[in-house]
Amino acid sequence: MDVLLNFIQTLLNMGAVALLPVMITIIGVIFRMKFGEALKAGLLVGIGFQGLSLVISLLFTTIQPAIDYYQAMGGGFTVTDMGWAAVGAASWSVPFAPIVVPLIFLLNIIMIRLKWTRVMNVDIWNFIHMLIPGALAYAIFRSLWVGILITLVMSVIAIKFGEIVSNDWQEYYGLDGTTCSTASFVLMYPIFRALDKLYDHIPGLNKVNVDVDHLSQRLGVFGETSFIGVIVGVILGLLTKQPITSIFIMAIGFASVLVLIPRMVAVMMEGITPIGNAANEFMKRWIGEDAQLLIGMDVCLGLGDPTCIVATALMIPFTILCAWIVPNMNYFPVGILSVVCYTTVMPTLAHKGNFVRTIISCCIMIYLVAWATNVFAPEATMMVQTTGIEVQGTVTDSFFGYNLMNVLLEFIHHFFMA
Repeated sequence: MDVLLNFIQTLLNMGAVALLPVMITIIGVIFRMKFGEALKAGLLVGIGFQGLSLVISLLFTTIQPAIDYYQAMGGGFTVTDMGWAAVGAASWSVPFAPIVVPLIFLLNIIMIRLKWTRVMNVDIWNFIHMLIPGALAYAIFRSLWVGILITLVMSVIAIKFGEIVSNDWQEYYGLDGTTCSTASFVLMYPIFRALDKLYDHIPGLNKVNVDVDHLSQRLGVFGETSFIGVIVGVILGLLTKQPITSIFIMAIGFASVLVLIPRMVAVMMEGITPIGNAANEFMKRWIGEDAQLLIGMDVCLGLGDPTCIVATALMIPFTILCAWIVPNMNYFPVGILSVVCYTTVMPTLAHKGNFVRTIISCCIMIYLVAWATNVFAPEATMMVQTTGIEVQGTVTDSFFGYNLMNVLLEFIHHFFMA
C-alpha cells in the first residue's frame, strides 16, 4: 500500500505540467496513434497547460499589490485561507487514496464498455475534486468506506455531468471531441441553466443580450480585451492607491493575461484534437460504428472565450469586496482569487455568452462561495487535520464553498452533528 501511495504521490509531485504530457501520450498510444504523433500531442497539451499556468500566476502576481492593500486595511480576519493547492495536496494523504485512484479509472472503463457513458476522464490532476469530498466524509464520519464511497460517487458525477454538458460545451466553445470533467464546476452547470430560465421571466433583463464579441466590434480598439485589461488594472491600482509605476505594471499585467489566455488554450487544443480523433476511431472498432468517445478535460479549456476573459477581470475586484460585504467574514478571500477565472466558465456556457447574465450569475456564485467558505471553516479545518497536516488555528479554502458535495457534507455536520 505504501509503495503504491508513494508511486502515485511521486507522479502528482511532478505536477500537471509534467503529468499531462505523459498521460496524453499513453492514451494516444492506447488509441493506436503512432508514438511520435502521440508524443507530439502530449507535449502540446503540456506546453499549453504550462503556458496557462504561467499566465494565471501572472494574474495573481499582478493583483498582489491590491491584495496587500486591502489586507492591511482589514481587521478581524482570524481564519487562514490555505489555497486550493495545499488542500488538494492534503487530500492525497488520506489512507484510501492509493486504492481509490485505480478504482476511478476502472469504473470509468467499465462504464464506457457497458455504454453507460461516452466520457473518458483523463484529467487525473483534478481527481482532487473527488478526493477532497471523500477526505471530508472520512473526517466527518470516521469511516474509510464512506470516504471511498463519496470519492467514487464524485467520479461518476464528473463523468455523467461531463456528458450532460458536452453538447453545449462543444457547440459554444467549439471544443470538438472534448467535454469538461472537472467535478466541482460541471456539478454547478444545472444551477446556472436554472438561473438562465429565471432571467427569462424578469422584465427588462430578459430583453438584454450583450455579446462581448459584438461589443468589441462596436467599440473598436476600446472593446479589445487588451484595452479592457488596461482599464481594469488602472482602476484597481487607483482604488488601492498604488504609485504610478505599480498602476502601469498592473495595467499591462491585466492586459497580458487577457490576451495570452486564449493563445494558451489554442495550443492545448492543438494537442487534444488528434487524441480525440484517434479515440473515436478506436471506439468505433471496439464498440461499434455509432460509438463516440469524449475526452474529459480541465475546465480551463473554456477560458479562451471573450466573455470568460472579461468576466474574470470584473470578478477579481468583486471577490475582494466580499471580504466586507459577507456577514461575519473571518477570512480574507485570497485563495479564491487564484481560481476565480475557472468559476466564470460554466456561467458563460449556461448563458451562451450573454454578458449581463453571466456577470449576475458570477456575482451570485462568488458571494455564496465566499459565504460558505467562511461558515464551514471548522469542517475545512477538520478535513485538513485528518490528513495529518498540522495547522495553527482555523483554516479554510474556497473548495469548501464551491464543491457542492463538500457543501452538502458540511451542512449535515454543521447543523445536525456538531
